[in-house]
Amino acid sequence: MKIAFLGPQASFTQLAATQLFPNEELLPHANILDCFTAVENGEVDKAVVPLENSIEGTVSMTLDYLYKTPDIKIQAEAVMPIAHHLMIHPTCDETNIEKIYSHPQALAQSFHFLDKTFKEIPKQEFSSTAAAAKHVSEHPDRNLAAVANQFAANLYGLKIIHRNIQDFEQNHTRFIVISKKQETYDNKDLEILGEKSGLLITLPEDHAGGLHQVLSVFAWRKMNLSKIESRTLKTGLGNYFFYINVSGNWDSTLYQNALEELKALNVEVDFLGNYKEFFLKS
Repeated sequence: MKIAFLGPQASFTQLAATQLFPNEELLPHANILDCFTAVENGEVDKAVVPLENSIEGTVSMTLDYLYKTPDIKIQAEAVMPIAHHLMIHPTCDETNIEKIYSHPQALAQSFHFLDKTFKEIPKQEFSSTAAAAKHVSEHPDRNLAAVANQFAANLYGLKIIHRNIQDFEQNHTRFIVISKKQETYDNKDLEILGEKSGLLITLPEDHAGGLHQVLSVFAWRKMNLSKIESRTLKTGLGNYFFYINVSGNWDSTLYQNALEELKALNVEVDFLGNYKEFFLKS
């Protein structure tokens, strides 16, 4: 089975994918759109992409492509702690670092440490933490550093000089497994955190009480919404779709009737699936 993941090699997404699919062929892709396209075109069976970070928030590109590719469903969610380390080439003079590279989110998540310890050192954004580590490894003649994970340090032979430099201990990223098949993913080797369903909802028009009507469908059935987020439709100001997570199993007739009631309100609903949420190691 072929599994796409947001690359390059040694990215946090690869670290997640190796735990979710330890015995499958993992293929790095340059961006989230490429992952979705590979699944949609049948080039791969599934893909692993980031959905949300506890500090930086939702990965808006993932939500947008979930909306734009209705054939794609979610088979699983996985939460992984994020640990950032500052690393250099083994020949580098760590007392004379001239520039620090990393992905914008990693730099933001390590801002206070970097500002305190390396305040005067320029920070430059890179396409990913892994690409930053690779760049440092390819320039041993310069005193460069990268903020990346242990996987990247091992892969590119870098020396970690400061560990766990993230500003918040509770830094986690949520990943999703996407596929064109609406089937259940399971893994007995991973801890299960819970079960949920994902829905994309588009209101028929912008009118007073429209969102209240939608939420009432879930409220009177006592369906617990663990997440609700709006995203612009990009068709004009004030036009949105909503991403909703409902906690628990979706097997009951009561839950199925919720979809029928939403459709009766002329609400467009894309049911992304009912799936388990797993915990991964960093």
